[in-house]
Amino acid sequence: MTIFRQEKNYFKLFLAGIVNGIGDRFSQVALLALLLELTGSGRAVGLALAIRVVPSFLFGPLGGFLADRFSRKKILMITDLSRIAFAVSFVLADDRSDLWMVYLGTFALAAGEAIYAPARKSFIPLLVKKENIIKINNMEQVMVGAVLIAGSFSGGMAAFFFGPDLTFWLNGLSFLLAAAIIYSIPDANPNRPVRKKGESDILHSLKTVKKFMAASAPLSIAFLFEFIVPLFNGIDNVLISVYAVQEFHLGDLGVGLFYGALGIGLMLSSIIARRLHRHLLFAGLAALLFEGLFHMILSQVSLVLLACILYISVSFASGICNTCFDSIVMKEMPREHQGFVFGILTTVSNTLIGISMFADGILLEAVPNRMLGLIGGTGIVLTGLFLFMVYSFRDIGQPYKS
Repeated sequence: MTIFRQEKNYFKLFLAGIVNGIGDRFSQVALLALLLELTGSGRAVGLALAIRVVPSFLFGPLGGFLADRFSRKKILMITDLSRIAFAVSFVLADDRSDLWMVYLGTFALAAGEAIYAPARKSFIPLLVKKENIIKINNMEQVMVGAVLIAGSFSGGMAAFFFGPDLTFWLNGLSFLLAAAIIYSIPDANPNRPVRKKGESDILHSLKTVKKFMAASAPLSIAFLFEFIVPLFNGIDNVLISVYAVQEFHLGDLGVGLFYGALGIGLMLSSIIARRLHRHLLFAGLAALLFEGLFHMILSQVSLVLLACILYISVSFASGICNTCFDSIVMKEMPREHQGFVFGILTTVSNTLIGISMFADGILLEAVPNRMLGLIGGTGIVLTGLFLFMVYSFRDIGQPYKS
């Protein structure tokens, strides 16, 4: 609450994120149930999940590009308001002939999120004091954890007791409320990037990013992190449901239980992450190593309670890791280019996770569940060691003191 009192404008953005995120979780739970009800096929569910990934590749860079050139506050409001109609449109789907409507709405909602995400992340440094960046990025992990806990559990209960239509209406209402909260935030726009005559905005941003990466080893490591780790995160995303259903035989209850454990871990990560002020790169890479180690142990356990503890530990380490790397990018990159940077990073990360999930779904036909989990955890550990080595051999740029 101390940081919220200091950064009142961010507190409003935080509340909007909670409202927006819980509404989206409501809709996801109900949408998957609706598809199974209409088709009785897991293929329809898989197609809907795949459709959610595609817009990140198409619209993520556009979202970052717009965020550097227009009001980030207005972009957030417009994307929220434009998604209301698509969020509510699912109530019109009554049989298989209406599946096109479900897929179109899914694509539109994901496209809006692809534009929204980089604009929101790059809006944060404009609202808060530089010395509070680490604490604020930690609160972002708390927000994700709260959404996982509240959205997954309450969304499933609402869909079960009241039917999916109510959750779709609530999702539409959440977009409206989030836009209203953001409207109360004072506008804060970045300086428009200064570029050479005849040079395109995108080319100028790319040159700027390249220059800062060459001068900053931590920034280079942060980019490598976003380009490698998502390949192994895709394994984790697939296995959480597989573990719950096939290994622990808990069904949907187990899925909700494990997602709730992830949310708890992210919220608990604030205990450590908010105290970090220096050595962000070292702390982030150390947390990455522990995250991989916990995944390796998780792949071997057979007790539900121990699995929950390990999922809490995984997301605890992940929350610290994400806080450190987001803070490095916000500290090292000029604010007027952060929309572009976060747009690219979001696009790459989501695309690689989507590819990984698709490939892992195929691999599960031939590779045992626990073996794939062990491979994923080992990959994360090896990635952490590789990034440590890369940083050790980098000797250009100024020493990192943040």
